[in-house]
Amino acid sequence: MTEIQSVLGFDFGTQRIGVAAGQTVTGTASPVTILSARQGIPDWQQVKKLIDEWRPSQLVVGLPLNMDGSESDISQQARQFADQLAKLSQLPTTTIDERLSSIAAEQLLDPRKKVHVDGLAAMIIVETWLSQRSPFN
Repeated sequence: MTEIQSVLGFDFGTQRIGVAAGQTVTGTASPVTILSARQGIPDWQQVKKLIDEWRPSQLVVGLPLNMDGSESDISQQARQFADQLAKLSQLPTTTIDERLSSIAAEQLLDPRKKVHVDGLAAMIIVETWLSQRSPFN
């Protein structure tokens, strides 16, 4: 039997970082919160608190690539964030291509609900990572 794996995903941004949680049983995720950041640097105490609260077995950070697949300055900042996250948490941490996740998240927005686009983008990042590991793909 396969071990249930929980995942905490991050949609990195220089001002806001969306966070979502998911798990392998259903392959689904939900937005958790939005972290404020200053020039891409969050309050690491808040991040640690989230990790301690959710106790994930895996962390996933969206990697914002250009449409041609090349990296940009923000891609490098997201990689640095992922590296810091791995050091802080001591958990397996990976990046995943997040091209178009914000556009997809905007399409999911429901004006009647108080869900921020960054949280939905993080949810899409986690669900993409989960679907790539599905035995049905």
